[in-house]
Amino acid sequence: QVQLVESGGGLVQPGGSLRLSCAASGSIVSINDMRWYHQAPGKERELVAGITSGGTTNYADSVKDRFTISRDNAKNMVYLQMNSLKPEDTAVYYCNADVITYTTSVYRINGYWGQGTQVTVSS
Repeated sequence: QVQLVESGGGLVQPGGSLRLSCAASGSIVSINDMRWYHQAPGKERELVAGITSGGTTNYADSVKDRFTISRDNAKNMVYLQMNSLKPEDTAVYYCNADVITYTTSVYRINGYWGQGTQVTVSS
């Protein structure tokens, strides 16, 4: 099975920076797309940024030019560098990955979610 674990969240003042990390572990053959989502209380979970296995990135308009997604395929990790943080960025941030596994002589691809890490931007 596969587990995703996020880290790096916390409390930061407006204009500050944080770097989130997500580590994937388990019976992993390879990982296709990796993504960061966030969800604020009372709102839908929303895609923040995505990155393909080849390094192509995309961003929500609200974070473009402020956030940077990157990955390390050798380490099965994805990162989100968040700069110029705003109070409206406050949310739980979730890592999501499409993971290829091989168990019981079967290749599978499934989406997995981490448990989330809280980011609070406040003065």
